[in-house]
Amino acid sequence: MSRGRQHFRQSDLAKAIKAVVAAGLPVARVEVSPEGRLIVIAGKPGEGQDAGTEVNEWDAVK
Repeated sequence: MSRGRQHFRQSDLAKAIKAVVAAGLPVARVEVSPEGRLIVIAGKPGEGQDAGTEVNEWDAVK
């Protein structure tokens, strides 16, 4: 079974990341949708997440 048509190339992703870095912004996260849309989130990792996110007390339990 074939993988099907690729919706983006690695070079496309590299160009997008280089453009964000060249603008002086750090890259927090990169998302690729099933349709092949590339989304580069600028900022520090973990920064800018929803303020309404509830903290789960069980996350700290080991």
